[in-house]
Amino acid sequence: MNEEKRKITIKETFNNVSREYDSKVLRFFTESAKHLVSILHLRGNERVIDIATGTGNAALAVAAHLPQGDVTGIDFSSGMLEQARRKATLQNVRNVKFIEMDMQAMEFTTAQFDAAICAFGIFFVDDMDTQLAHMAKMVKPGGTIAICNFQEDYFYPLRDLLIERLKNYNVQQSPQTWKRIANDAGCKELFKKAEIHNIHVEQKNMGYFLSSEREWWDVIWKAGFRSMVSQLSPSDLERFRQEHMQEVAALKTKDGIWLDIGVLYTTGTK
Repeated sequence: MNEEKRKITIKETFNNVSREYDSKVLRFFTESAKHLVSILHLRGNERVIDIATGTGNAALAVAAHLPQGDVTGIDFSSGMLEQARRKATLQNVRNVKFIEMDMQAMEFTTAQFDAAICAFGIFFVDDMDTQLAHMAKMVKPGGTIAICNFQEDYFYPLRDLLIERLKNYNVQQSPQTWKRIANDAGCKELFKKAEIHNIHVEQKNMGYFLSSEREWWDVIWKAGFRSMVSQLSPSDLERFRQEHMQEVAALKTKDGIWLDIGVLYTTGTK
């Protein structure tokens, strides 16, 4: 799959899942956004850009800490942005705006933001070096650049069971570009290539227990994995679901089914 087709697939996937993306089973997105704010050390008057904002979790979390500042969130998924704007209205957040824009073609004057952040988004681009460098150009000298992304063993062992069973149905994984920055060294290397300084990487587990195998299916269906299982015919999808739910149910303990979510937070200054 070439870059353009991959981009179309990603956009379609997130448009399709946008109404369910803020589900309780995916609450780690909201919680990880809160932690991202804590490592930005905001003064309260900054202008911040949130790149690949999705439904605005990070943008809204940051905006709450900027009484004299503002946040601009961009994303190329109109569906995700619709949810972000809805949340901003419900929360009465007025210092944030959401713009439909491809992060690979940002249309801003360079060096106009005090900080640029990207939560679980940069790995959707094959050329992460160019993307992070482009992101850094948006920031004033001395400003902050921050990303968060998954560690390599995230969702273990549930994700491994999912991938292995999908192989039986000849479903192929999308390019695993995210693995390049799924560890401390990879994150530091990416930031160094973008000539970002004072690099710091923090590891934090944002995991929790799912009540049942059905909640794991919700994780699959309401987020990025949906593009993979959607390749199955209706009959194969139902057969796959039953087989996979049976093997996941076997992992349940008295506390539930552990959803391991290792997250890496990388920050640096321009």
